[in-house]
Amino acid sequence: MSIPDTSAAPIVIVRHGETDWNIGRRIQGRTDIPLNERGRSQAGEIAELLHGEGPWSRVITSPLARAAETARIISERLELPAAEVVPDVIERDFGPAEGLLVAEANTRWPGLDVPDAESPTALAERGASAFARILRDAPGSIVVAHGALIRAALTALSGAEAPRIRNGEAWLIAPAAHDPAFALHGDTLTAHESTDARPIAIRRLGTPAEQHEF
Repeated sequence: MSIPDTSAAPIVIVRHGETDWNIGRRIQGRTDIPLNERGRSQAGEIAELLHGEGPWSRVITSPLARAAETARIISERLELPAAEVVPDVIERDFGPAEGLLVAEANTRWPGLDVPDAESPTALAERGASAFARILRDAPGSIVVAHGALIRAALTALSGAEAPRIRNGEAWLIAPAAHDPAFALHGDTLTAHESTDARPIAIRRLGTPAEQHEF
């Protein structure tokens, strides 16, 4: 995907904190499940990390409650304005798979190619377009979104398979100063689209220490 040439500041993408459905390994999708206590703690922990990485100008969130509460905690800790809701960064619609155990859903629909759900291709295009637009139009933003969306978007932007995104994990998207080919090196994804588009660098910024097993 092409990112317009820009000298903008970076943005950071944060996955919402933990929910009980995350612990239970259930597919949430657009089902509106709230944060649990560890999820709130993760939001506070990542806010502390971001405090030393700014300056940040605003917080953007998915409309779902688990993202919105994560965003509220971050914005309050960083003394930023209330988060702006952006529908484009909502989680994938998993259709009839929502509420099922991940293992059960994968057995019914290998690769989670679920009928009447948003396709993986559409998900990746939507997420990548949203992040590219925010990088261009709202540099300095903290964007709180969802695991499947973030992973698909980072993969689409970089051309390399992004790792699984943990609860509360933060990824930085920034204009790159160099001109690499698509590659994944440890915690860094780098992307170059064409000679008339500025490369971007995508880097894992940090992950809350306390995580459930998966």
